[in-house]
Amino acid sequence: MPEPGVSGKLVLVAGATSTSGHAAVRALVGAGARVVAVGHAPAKLEEVAALGAATEGCDLTDEGAVGALVARVHDAHGAVDGVLHLVGGWRGGGGLAGQSDADFRFLEQSLTALRHVSRAFDDDLRRSPAAREAIVSSTAVDRPLAGGANYAAVKAASEAWARALGQGFAKAARDAEEPLRAASVVFRVKALEGLEDDLARSFIGLWDEDAAAINGTVRELSAS
Repeated sequence: MPEPGVSGKLVLVAGATSTSGHAAVRALVGAGARVVAVGHAPAKLEEVAALGAATEGCDLTDEGAVGALVARVHDAHGAVDGVLHLVGGWRGGGGLAGQSDADFRFLEQSLTALRHVSRAFDDDLRRSPAAREAIVSSTAVDRPLAGGANYAAVKAASEAWARALGQGFAKAARDAEEPLRAASVVFRVKALEGLEDDLARSFIGLWDEDAAAINGTVRELSAS
């Protein structure tokens, strides 16, 4: 039987050098998880390492680099049981005419990173006795504005990818005639600032819920 909750699980935080990444790493380490924090800036990764995480530098938009990351994580720590995707950013404004291709390509990097990381660690999560994968999306998916059309489009695509991950988990469990032990969840926020600790607690709490009940769900986080 797996250990209850997130204690003892190996969790990878992608985009861990952000404020939300720091909050997630701090909370996960405090809950007894083993954490691999992934970022792009070495100096910023040193700050995350001080929180108790193992760190890895990687350009998550580079598929080859992600493949090498998987090998390093496996060699040093073993298979992962959880992934929290925090690679993101914002560009917008100017109405529909202001939605430039350059801004879209910048925003699209978060989706590219999600695709690479989720594919690379999919086998780990399917084999884990209790796996959770989560992304952070936006309420703009349901209420898109012309000035944020690029952003909303990328977030909608990311949600579709996350739901497909969940369907893959469910199908693999059915095909193996085993109970579902992995879940993919979307957290939506209007703005993440001020909700970083809530996001961290909500992600950790996923291990206390039945995978079948939460797989493929969308949860909105808002300021109380």
